[in-house]
Amino acid sequence: MSIKRIEPGKRMSGAVVHGNTVYLAGQVGEGASVTEQSKSALAEVDRLLALAGSDKSRILQTVIYLSDMSTFAEMNAVWEAWIDPANPPARATSEAALATPDYKVEFIVTAAI
Repeated sequence: MSIKRIEPGKRMSGAVVHGNTVYLAGQVGEGASVTEQSKSALAEVDRLLALAGSDKSRILQTVIYLSDMSTFAEMNAVWEAWIDPANPPARATSEAALATPDYKVEFIVTAAI
């Protein structure tokens, strides 16, 4: 079975397609708030899924990391407005230290093609 790397870089690829599944690298966004960063990161999820031949209705699983769990409701408001309500994926959310203190949220997505 072939492996296709989307936007490969020195350290990682933006996404990897294997068979009928696409695995996205963790997506972080721009902005000062969790709301802004969530919207930005999920727009990038949309873009990468499209490059792989998929979309948010085909997301199988999402893992979300928040730098501070007190922003859970703020992130959820963006998530619920973005996600395809007819096809919600399996999901987990945890608090974690992210790559830099500026990052407040990170989304890791696996989807079907």
